[in-house]
Amino acid sequence: MSALANIAQEESKLEMTPMIDVTFLLLIFFMCTIKFKTLEGKLSAYLPKDVGSNTTEAIPKEKVEIQLMVLSPGAKLNKEEDGPWDAASGERFVFGPGRLIQYRVGPKKTTDLSSIEQQLRKLHASDPERGCTIDARPGIVYGDVVGVLDAALATDFTDITFVAAR
Repeated sequence: MSALANIAQEESKLEMTPMIDVTFLLLIFFMCTIKFKTLEGKLSAYLPKDVGSNTTEAIPKEKVEIQLMVLSPGAKLNKEEDGPWDAASGERFVFGPGRLIQYRVGPKKTTDLSSIEQQLRKLHASDPERGCTIDARPGIVYGDVVGVLDAALATDFTDITFVAAR
């Protein structure tokens, strides 16, 4: 018989005692070195103890609603030329004559952006704490919204929100 056959016939045994000892030592090591996070409930907080929960409901503040709607889309023109816009060119476009946007502040409607600022100034003077929402309907581009936003900021509105598409 060869030497390899003799080695294959011998029974090999693994000693489990040293492996268990090492496992327990690692377990003890990790248990001793772990650091727990401080729970938020354990943090000290200086809250008034004599006041219970408030049973009165807060009255929601009424906001000025500004709606932007496209009455007439107008024609898209190339930014540098006066010709019709070609989507394949990848150039940006501008709207040509004939684009008409209707602005509505509350029940009042107008197509003039400068009158929006006057209406907002009156509404802000009557209640300075009131906020406003800008509701841009489909077809409105960012440039149109920025004009209304500038008017709202010029009249000192600080709580300005935007309504998402429905």
